[in-house]
Amino acid sequence: MNKTLATLTLVVTLAFAAAPLVSGDFAGFASDQLPVPQIDPPIQPAGYAFAIWGPIYLWLVASAIYGYLRRPDDPEWDRARVPLCISLGAGIPWLIIAQISAVWASVTIVIMLGGALVALDRAPTVRRWWLRAPVALYAGWLTAATFVSLGVTLAGYGILLDGYGWAIVGVIGALAVTIATYARTPSPIYVGAVIWALVAICVTNGTTNFVVTSLAITGIVILLCVMAVWAPRNA
Repeated sequence: MNKTLATLTLVVTLAFAAAPLVSGDFAGFASDQLPVPQIDPPIQPAGYAFAIWGPIYLWLVASAIYGYLRRPDDPEWDRARVPLCISLGAGIPWLIIAQISAVWASVTIVIMLGGALVALDRAPTVRRWWLRAPVALYAGWLTAATFVSLGVTLAGYGILLDGYGWAIVGVIGALAVTIATYARTPSPIYVGAVIWALVAICVTNGTTNFVVTSLAITGIVILLCVMAVWAPRNA
């Protein structure tokens, strides 16, 4: 019995979940990290939305423990474990990186998202609540968080658009990736995490940035319709 990947996944997952205890919470890029300071960027969800990390950490840890004990050498689990370890491994130092460099934080979170999406695609549907579901929640939030990071960073360097413009582009980009991912790997939990972020973006912008709020609401409706029309048998 070869437990190498199961052991690695457990160790990396525990390190990923423990990382905030070492590096502290992240409340957004500091003003001195960006040439054009971003104060309350419209692409950033309301603070309460980040509480989703609690369930993500707990579910991923439970998944890793279950996999180590009950699926230590399952080839289907192993196919998902490799990209998941890449994603979580990149995520271990992310909070520290984000406090130092917005650019490298954005590069790192793109790597995290790529690994998470591949892991979701490879995760088996059998006993999906033990692997596919927690990875879907993680990947869904990362989809939104990646575009938040990119939007704030690009606006912070004054590239092409301001924060308002990149908020619009970011919401559209997140929707495009979400729909494309759902088309390949239907998972309501994945879409639900993105909707959670979109609702929080609405809360952030309210009627002040009406276009961003309207776009986020439209995105929520589109995603709900996509799930309703394209309902999967296995989540």
